[in-house]
Amino acid sequence: MTSRTISKGILSAMGIMAGTVLLFYFLYQIRSVIAYLAIAVVTSLIGRPVVRFVRDRMKFPNTLAVVVTMLFMVGALAGLIALFVPLISEQGKNLSLLEIDELQQNLNTLYLEITQYFGASPEAVNNLLKDSDLEKNVLEGLDLGFIPNILNSFVSILSSLSIGLFSVLFISFFFLKDSKLLQRGLLIFIPDSKEKEVVNSIDKINGLLSRYFVGLLLQILILFSIYTVVLLIVGIDNAVVIAFLCALFNIIPYIGPIIGGVIMVFLTMSSNLGYDFSTVILPKTGYVLIGLAIGQLIDNFFSQPFIFSNSVRSHPLEIFLIIIIAGLLFGVVGMIVAVPGYTAIKVILKEFLAENRIVKNLTENL
Repeated sequence: MTSRTISKGILSAMGIMAGTVLLFYFLYQIRSVIAYLAIAVVTSLIGRPVVRFVRDRMKFPNTLAVVVTMLFMVGALAGLIALFVPLISEQGKNLSLLEIDELQQNLNTLYLEITQYFGASPEAVNNLLKDSDLEKNVLEGLDLGFIPNILNSFVSILSSLSIGLFSVLFISFFFLKDSKLLQRGLLIFIPDSKEKEVVNSIDKINGLLSRYFVGLLLQILILFSIYTVVLLIVGIDNAVVIAFLCALFNIIPYIGPIIGGVIMVFLTMSSNLGYDFSTVILPKTGYVLIGLAIGQLIDNFFSQPFIFSNSVRSHPLEIFLIIIIAGLLFGVVGMIVAVPGYTAIKVILKEFLAENRIVKNLTENL
């Protein structure tokens, strides 16, 4: 091996490394565009059954069917946002500068009622939390002066979200209009000898993920209905909005239901500030906890097994392990994308490594 050959090898390796770094840097710089594309793909997968229904059953032209579907989805989104207007308006009044002192007093009162009901004294809790920042926030009064700044920054965030929403809707329209658009874009980078396998993989992935996301919406709808009934029976203001918010957290596996439950319990208690703790606040909170338990039992033993078995065709234990591993590696985002990502990987493995024994066992139901 000559020095010239070694030099060429070194230069080639350095070139590959530099190209890889530049590629990742470029992808990082356009991460917002990639996020828009990913959300648009999910939106098109959810909307595709609606497009097919309008086009095939109602005999609409393809473009008109896509327009009707987009209008339906935008209308549904606008309706959901409108649900939050009364809650945001009410909370805005509570969190305004004129109400900060009253809010602090209410929270301190609720804290004292809880400690007295369970037989604890503020002094005892003070000793337990003397080295914690929680002591300063709870016992000495919460410093809520940062809230107006957060509300002001919300306006700028909302303007950025509007740009993202327009981009997602624009891209989703063309994905719905031409279901093969993304496929043709991907095939540009695929060798001709592998086109058939890639096309088959994309078709299977689209079908499985479309059913998965529709099933996920059904899962959220079931929880939303249960939570709404419970909150209405208990008599909580803005029950529909709170129920939808808590049901939406169920998108995050395992952690989401806990977060949603904590929010629901907190809003239940805070909406009854000023009433007696033992005769009003505690019973209503108990009823809400019972409703949460019923909702989660139905979700864990009916909704999730139904979705997994009929959409991604994976065993619940298999899904559980994948979600846990993805959560440990990539955090909350990993837990959210674990199921669709794992499904896509299984389809690709079956298409390209169908004879492998491990792959054959993992993908026997696909």
